[in-house]
Amino acid sequence: MKIGIDCRLFSSNFTGIGRYTYELTKNLFKIDSKNHYVLFFNDPEFHAYIPPAHNVKKVLVNARHYSLAEQIKFLRALNKEKLDLMHFTHFNAPIFYFRPSIVTIHDLIVSFFPGRKNKSCLKKLAYNIVLKTVTKKAKKIIAVSEHTKKDLIKILKIKSEKISVIYEGIGEEFQRVKPKEVLELTKQKYGIDKPCILYTGVYRYHKNITGLLKAFKILKDKFHAPHKLVITGREDPYYPDVRRMAHDLGLKDDVIFAGLVPEEDLIALYSCADLHALPSFYEGFGFTPLEAMACGTPTAVSHTSSLPEICGKAAIFFDPHDIKEMASTLHKALADEDLRKRLIKAGYERVQMFKWENLAKQTLEVYNNLLTKNPAPPKT
Repeated sequence: MKIGIDCRLFSSNFTGIGRYTYELTKNLFKIDSKNHYVLFFNDPEFHAYIPPAHNVKKVLVNARHYSLAEQIKFLRALNKEKLDLMHFTHFNAPIFYFRPSIVTIHDLIVSFFPGRKNKSCLKKLAYNIVLKTVTKKAKKIIAVSEHTKKDLIKILKIKSEKISVIYEGIGEEFQRVKPKEVLELTKQKYGIDKPCILYTGVYRYHKNITGLLKAFKILKDKFHAPHKLVITGREDPYYPDVRRMAHDLGLKDDVIFAGLVPEEDLIALYSCADLHALPSFYEGFGFTPLEAMACGTPTAVSHTSSLPEICGKAAIFFDPHDIKEMASTLHKALADEDLRKRLIKAGYERVQMFKWENLAKQTLEVYNNLLTKNPAPPKT
């Protein structure tokens, strides 16, 4: 059978949906030599990361996501291939594609936090039209957590049996860095001269970094923590607000804005941090707590959305709306040695649940079940 996979969000930075796409394809091709795959991509670097295989074809489409080219040029490329099944790894897909398809939904963040900067009403309308159309037409929807599945049922009124939950994974590259010289060089590179707490991600409103800054201020003033807060991630429209708040709170010398860091540096930063913190109001899955666990670092996270489901008993939780509680939780996670040991041990055990090879196996099962039950129309 001929299966298409949308790889246009692949990025050599290996973040978010790009990492999902890369790990899915890489692990699929290790276990499936029967089906034939067509990979649609934008980034020419994609060739270097997915080696040639007898059952894999790559198609360069140059159709940016959320663009008119996506609805016209990408649609033309899809129809040309006459696929038995198309897997959209994100919902941004041509709404006039009518052959059998499945779609992965990572979250419904815009349904809960629609007021993002630099997004016009027209773009938000287009978002909703595409989301509803693609999920309605899909033969199957893959949700990355039970929480995301519940959101799909609640917000889009999708039937439960149409949704399969398949957890994402954490790569084997995420493990504790032990050589002290590597850790010291990383600290020097980013100007970390004191113990640190690490946040990694984006600056968008739902990530609640401003709440973390306020809690960190209490941690410094009330609990006299010697730590610095290290924030990594690509700058976005919310970055100036976060930076301004750090200055206004008198934290400019205690907060390090490290920017988007290479993966090897990120792993070293996890390893040298005393604590990882994720104060989000909403997460469809939540990679970063698992990455911290894999690197042997305790993690403190919001008791919201998918995070209790994903982290289980391997994290300490707080209410992201309660700044004082957040500060007290961070202090406890730093000061209670018995708790830290329990979290580290539980974290190593927890991450074993989340393997990319498991995602590939379960996704292949979805493909094969659909291809058996719902054959594509004739290739005329």
